[in-house]
Amino acid sequence: MKPLVLVIAILTVFSCSSKTSKISKFEKPNVIIILTDDQGYGDLSCHGNQYIKTPNMDLLHSESVRFTDFHVDPTCAPTRSALMTGKYSHHVGVWHTVCGGNHLRKGERTMADIFKSSGYRTAMFGKWHLGANYPYRPMDRGFEEWLGNGDGGTGTTDDWFFNDRVNDYYWHNGDREKHEGFAPDLFFNKAIDFLKEEHEKPFFLYLATYLPHDPHSVPNTNMTEVYGDKVSKHVAYFYAGINRIDQNIGKLREALKASGKADNTVLIFMSDNGGTAGVPLYNAGMRGRKGQPYEGGHRVPFFIHWPKGNLAHGKDIPDLTAHIDVLPTLVDLCSLEGTEKNVFDGRSFKKQLKETSLQLPERTLFVENQRSFKAEEWLSTSGMTNRWRFVNNTELYDIKTDPEQKHNLIDDFPEVVDNIRKEFKAYWKLVSPNDRELPKVIVGHPNDKETYLTPSDWYLPKVPWNHAQVAQGPLFSGSWEVTIAEAGTYRIEARRWPREARAPITGVPKFHKKIDAWKEDGEIDRLLYGHEMKMLPVKSITLEIGEHKKTALVNTKDTYVAFDIELSKGDTRIKSDMLDKLGNVIAGTYYVYLTKLKFKPN
Repeated sequence: MKPLVLVIAILTVFSCSSKTSKISKFEKPNVIIILTDDQGYGDLSCHGNQYIKTPNMDLLHSESVRFTDFHVDPTCAPTRSALMTGKYSHHVGVWHTVCGGNHLRKGERTMADIFKSSGYRTAMFGKWHLGANYPYRPMDRGFEEWLGNGDGGTGTTDDWFFNDRVNDYYWHNGDREKHEGFAPDLFFNKAIDFLKEEHEKPFFLYLATYLPHDPHSVPNTNMTEVYGDKVSKHVAYFYAGINRIDQNIGKLREALKASGKADNTVLIFMSDNGGTAGVPLYNAGMRGRKGQPYEGGHRVPFFIHWPKGNLAHGKDIPDLTAHIDVLPTLVDLCSLEGTEKNVFDGRSFKKQLKETSLQLPERTLFVENQRSFKAEEWLSTSGMTNRWRFVNNTELYDIKTDPEQKHNLIDDFPEVVDNIRKEFKAYWKLVSPNDRELPKVIVGHPNDKETYLTPSDWYLPKVPWNHAQVAQGPLFSGSWEVTIAEAGTYRIEARRWPREARAPITGVPKFHKKIDAWKEDGEIDRLLYGHEMKMLPVKSITLEIGEHKKTALVNTKDTYVAFDIELSKGDTRIKSDMLDKLGNVIAGTYYVYLTKLKFKPN
């Protein structure tokens, strides 16, 4: 054999042997996950809704493998944690949307971590809701590029004070930046820019819209006029948000085609919990809504499209599946590496994507809405099999014959109840250890030049989680658990209002907003979540951190008080209060900024 021919033959054999073991890194598919916010299973025209038209979602539905029995948690942050880890939300420390219960536990590997370690570029545009400070932010959890509003959404306490979804300030890789345009348009446009970039590496893109979650703000009231008097004004604004997402999905898919990357891109569409504003009009025959353990609270759309993957596009998978299955499936589909140490609670449904009639082994899945400070067995929980739904340990429904969950059969099928209760014991043993472990923000770390603490993360039964609630001056006082990264001098600013509000502690902010957004009750010339702003008779502010306790008087023009304190390395607690002239606590200082000034020498 001639030398050149021999070399070619050897290379060919090597190439073929590599392909038989796993996908070459140059052939691995791109992955895009679109996750909408508060869009129920019934809020698409392809699912039978006669009030709204969603042509691009419908087209994707027709060209995808569709899961008709796919489930998530009944609320936002828990679903996102399960999606990101392939584990139950309760298992990874996410049990609420506020009060510190939305922080994805340190040490958990995320979907972005796994894609990144497998040679993917990673980006996220939109809603995170799994922690606002280091080490909980997207940029700390595997995402190389991140653009989003406040952790929980526009108007929440981590968000820019004056934001209304139009021409707003965003967090971009940890810094504030202003961007023009309507928030969902911006996120999709950034995603399109990202996918157009030419690299040898494949990409993973997580596109998590803040819409159609309320408050339903839009940049143009004409967006709602298509509905006339067919639906209420409230629902018209809700549907308008879905329509805008639908249009952007069309733009995204066109950009994928133009880039030449459409055929080898896995495109997933899903939502984060059950329906909200649209439920009274159409709920696809289900009982329940967001926050509830009934079917309408957690059954959501799930479409997956990958032309080069030879999937069974246009067909339905009726088998019971869930958010915890997505990551194991993507690991399987994309031959991702470095997951041998990961133990997923979910499982891969790769085989079903090509053979939709294939039924995987029977299992029992659980979803819950555990928003209590002490975990309670069966609290707002649904145990699910392909046929049965066992709700709150007291109600049993045959979902195949009773999709509306009207007929409680708990007394008729004791063996089914016993089996699901047995499965629940194993589930509870898995998820409950350290399930209320408090998150600890790391202060003074090189990866976060300033820590921004807000009352959304107070560990209290009730907290002000959006700026409008804070503006009303609620009489709550909480604290934050933190870890000081290095011993040294830290500046701590205690504030009634966030910096950008430019308001004195004893006053209220002035609004000089350009009117560029509207809600159903009119133009937004105030905070997104409400109108009322209350002055507080603050005379002094106290700060307690570790062994330190300091007090500072407040003058009428003061926008904050600052404390420079020597702090030791390690765990501590921060508490700051506003006091009246008698020295009584009015409320906690809602916003606290911490910046390292200098470290102590070793």
